[in-house]
Amino acid sequence: MKLIKSVLLIGIRSLLIIGIFWFSVAADAQEKSLNGKITNVKDVEGIHILNTSSRFNTVTNSQGEFRIRAKPMDTLLVSSIAYIPEQIVITQEIYSMGFISITLKDLVNELDEVQLGPRLSGNLERDIKNIKIIDTINFDDVGIPGFKGKPEEKIVPIVSGIGLVTAMDVEALYKHLSGYYRKLKLQRKWESENVVVARMIHYYTPQFFEEAYSIPEDRLYDFLLFCMETTSIKHNFEAENYSLVLDSFKEQSKEYVIRLKEK
Repeated sequence: MKLIKSVLLIGIRSLLIIGIFWFSVAADAQEKSLNGKITNVKDVEGIHILNTSSRFNTVTNSQGEFRIRAKPMDTLLVSSIAYIPEQIVITQEIYSMGFISITLKDLVNELDEVQLGPRLSGNLERDIKNIKIIDTINFDDVGIPGFKGKPEEKIVPIVSGIGLVTAMDVEALYKHLSGYYRKLKLQRKWESENVVVARMIHYYTPQFFEEAYSIPEDRLYDFLLFCMETTSIKHNFEAENYSLVLDSFKEQSKEYVIRLKEK
């Protein structure tokens, strides 16, 4: 009888030890909030951190600090327009400390090979004749203000009133009636949206949209235009309100992915 009791006690103790061990392992595997910091000297605000395992995402503050939920063996994708995207695996050591320090590599845009011309023959008189010189006016050089942007055609509004009809008024009226100004407005709107879409793709990278919101790369351009037509994401992105931009991505991607599946 004593032998049986001893065996039972040993068995119970073994089960308790195993239970405590698995409980501690399970506790360690739970998600918790990790604090992090981008240690680069400049351009540390607005860097996006995505947990590709759980889809949690966040943005760094002006000090490069962030907080994100993660567990051991999760992968963080860090992306920014100024740095090379980097993937970081949450080790047990990082999880235990509850803090992660990240240093990113600068993204250097290398220029393509530049060929200078025209080729010089060594004959000074002949080479001077072949060189084309274009004189340009620089407002800063002469000390007067001037417009340096891209000139655009002015859209003349229709103003009702009594007076003489000038040639400019007749031309503007014709452009309104013919739909020319409407097409011009639409063209400028699309050009502006296309520029912002290109900036967004470069800023977030196609990999970010595919892993965070399941948007395939070949549908990314269409998805961003869809966001612009249904939200104020263009204004928020230009104003650097990145948290609102991410909220729009999250909400609109749900409907967009459903539409893709239906098609």
